[in-house]
Amino acid sequence: MSTDLVMLAWSAVLTLVLTFPPLFALISSRGLAYAAGNRPGPLELPPWGERAVKAQRNLLDNFVPFAALVLTAHVAGVANEATAFGASLFFGARVAHAVIYIAGIPYLRTVAFVVSLSGLFEILGELLGAGLLGG
Repeated sequence: MSTDLVMLAWSAVLTLVLTFPPLFALISSRGLAYAAGNRPGPLELPPWGERAVKAQRNLLDNFVPFAALVLTAHVAGVANEATAFGASLFFGARVAHAVIYIAGIPYLRTVAFVVSLSGLFEILGELLGAGLLGG
C-alpha cells in the first residue's frame, strides 16, 4: 500500500482516537452515570476536555479534503514521493496539533495547523501539476 494511503488510514485512526479524550473528560468531571445518560444541555467539560472536542472537530474538518486529495491522487495514478511527503506531513502535523491543542499551548497549535495545511497543498500541487483539476 502506498504511503499516501497508509497516512490516510492512520489519519482515520487518529480521528477515531480523538473521540475518547472528551469522553474521559466527561466521565472524570461529571461521573459515569451522567456521561451514559441523556444529558439535557450542552456538555460541561473541563477546559482540556473542551479543547479535545475542538481538536477532534478541527481534524474532521480537514480530514475530508485530505481524504479526497489522497484518493484522487491514488486513483489518477499521480501518487508519488511528493504526495507521500504531503500525506506524511499532514498526518504528523495533525498528531502534533491534537496533542498541542489538548495541552492548551497557543501559537504552537497554529504552527502545527499550518504545517498540516502545507501537506494538503503539496498533494494539491501534484494534482494541479498533472492537469487533473483543470476542468
